This record gives sequence, structure tokens and C-alpha cells, in this order.
Amino acid sequence: MRRRIFIAGCLLLTQTFLFAQVRVTFVSGSIPAFKTAVRNVFLAGDFNNWNPGDSTWQLKQLPTGNYELMKNMPKGNYSFKVTKGSWDMVESNVSGQDKGNRDLTINHDTTVTINVEGWKDDHPAQEKKHTASPNVHIISEKFEIPQLNRERRVWIYLPADYATSRKKYPVIYMHDGQNLFDEYTAGYGEWGIDEIMDKIPADKQCIIVGIDHGGDYRITEYDPYDSKYGKGRGDDYVDFLAKTLKPYIDKNYRTKKDAKYTTIAGSSMGGLISAYAVLKYPDVFGNAGIFSPAFWIAPDIYTYAQKQNISAKTRFYFICGDIESTDMVPDMQRFAAILRTKGSSDKNTPAVIMAGYKHNEKQWNTDFPAFYNWLINGY
Repeated sequence: MRRRIFIAGCLLLTQTFLFAQVRVTFVSGSIPAFKTAVRNVFLAGDFNNWNPGDSTWQLKQLPTGNYELMKNMPKGNYSFKVTKGSWDMVESNVSGQDKGNRDLTINHDTTVTINVEGWKDDHPAQEKKHTASPNVHIISEKFEIPQLNRERRVWIYLPADYATSRKKYPVIYMHDGQNLFDEYTAGYGEWGIDEIMDKIPADKQCIIVGIDHGGDYRITEYDPYDSKYGKGRGDDYVDFLAKTLKPYIDKNYRTKKDAKYTTIAGSSMGGLISAYAVLKYPDVFGNAGIFSPAFWIAPDIYTYAQKQNISAKTRFYFICGDIESTDMVPDMQRFAAILRTKGSSDKNTPAVIMAGYKHNEKQWNTDFPAFYNWLINGY
């Protein structure tokens, strides 16, 4: 009898899972003639962590010459682009200029026809300009990360009055340094953190440290757990921030060293690793800015959060858009709810949902001022 109940339960669970999914067929419409030997077509989006060469999201060429891919996907909102296997070979308009993300809403079985105007690599590279403000400096192009046996570029934003005062400043550590300050190094547009900070009165500015992501290592370095993308190295990366980089910054710059004045922030995978960093080192990082966190890839973080002793004074600022993905809002709210069961107040753990916002740097640029205002008003 128990065996029958168990089997029935498994069947019900399987049926529930299947019914929660819909069948999506991606098929190519018009695609410009391939001018290079590369003739592969991939989809990269928030459904595969924007991996431009993910073999599980490669369209197969049919005898007709068209390309097709069939997938079971949860209902919801998605953003994606078409590539030939890398971001250097992403789709473009007919002039080779960047195109925005494609938006897709799935409610039932459907066929999505993809028309591509052009490919980035078919056109001369567009000239990019440096946009970093004078207050942005490079600490090192090859800052050593002994925990990972790797090197990384590290940036720093210094307040306007840093050179003329003897004050000490709060510090924000941020991931994906390429995308924070300079359009020249940003792959998909920059946050514009320096432009935002330049408009803030000098007496309310802080030091901001940006650490470049590791390219192909980005997913595993920002994930404390193993996943289909590889062995998680998030523990090592967080150890680097807490035990190597922060001591260096505190030694060489005038900082307020206490956790109360030390913040860690990032988006997507950077949001995930920021949350983990505060859980692991609450005595080092007293605040976190968690933008559009990729909790979906690391469900074990919920259990970890429940086990950790987090002071009610530790502050987490959560924010995401309501059309990023189906799981984004509930995942973020679930994490915030766990923290509140530990005594954190709504004021110290706000979870902001922005109507109509997507998963990109433009959104996070818009989100940052409100986060920063919340942060400094809590010091």
C-alpha cells in the first residue's frame, strides 16, 4: 500500500512539473547570409545565465536550411539575444550597431520566429570611448587573488574631496568592475556609478571598489555551490574580498573599517555572491546591495541563510524588476523573508520590485541612487 501511495505521489509530482512547463519552438525566419565559416546559431538569455555559446541552447539546422530548437520552459517573461557562439558574434542591426534584448512572454505552447538583421562580426568594430570620471582610478591591472590563483583588474572611485581632506570614508565593494564606470570596458552598457556619485555632495560620498569579473570564470567564481556550469568557487572569491582585498584597501586608503560602514553589492550572479558574502562574513560586511539576484542557480543558499546568525543590524537592500523572469520576485522575497525571521526589520531588509524593469545595466543604473540613499541614511 505504501508503495502504491509513493508511486502515485511521484506520478502526481511529475504531472505537476510537466503541466507547469510549456513547449516552445524557436525557428529561424530571415537570417543574413553567413560571411564567415561560423554558421552556428545559439540563444543566450536569462534562461541560461546569458551564456552565448551554450550547447543546450543551440538551434539545429534543418534540411530546409532553417534553424530550429524546441524547449520545455516554465511560463513567464524572458529576455534573450541570438549569437553565433560568442558576444563578438552577437546579432546586430543592418549597420552592425547593438540591438536591445528580445523580450518574450510565454503562457502556452508556442512557436517563436526569429528574424536576424545582421551579425556584429560582419561589420568593422565600433569605436568605443572611455567615459570614466577623473575620480576613477585603476589600483592594479593584475591584482593577485591567491585564493583562486588568478589575477584581476581592480578599480577605485575616490570622493571628490579625498585629496583635500583627512576624512575617513565608508566603502562599497562591487562586482563586475568592467561594467561599473567605463563604457569602453562595459560589455552591455555601464552602470554609470561614477556619474551618479559625482552628483552627490562630497560630504555624502564614499569610496567604491570595483573588481572585474573573470570572464569564463564569472559564473563559478560568483557561485558558492557546484552547478551545471562547474565547481563553485564563491567561497574562495569571498575569502579574497574579506581577507586580501579589504585589508589592502584599509591599509592604503582612508576608510571606515567597521562592518557598519562596509558594503558589498552586485547584480544577478553578483547579487547572489553579495548575499553570500554577508552571510559568511557578517563581521566584515555589514550591508549588501542585492540587485536582481540569481538565487535560482544556488538554492542551497536558503538553507545556509537559515543556519547563519545574522545581527538584526545587518542590512540588505533587495531590488529587481517584475518582468525579469518568473522566479526572480518570489526568490528574492523568499530570501528577504528568511532574514526577517531572524529579527531584521523591514527597514533593514527592504525588497523593492520595480514595475516594467528588465535585467540589465540600464535598470541597475536607475536603481542605484535609491539604494545609495538608503545606505548612507542608515549609517
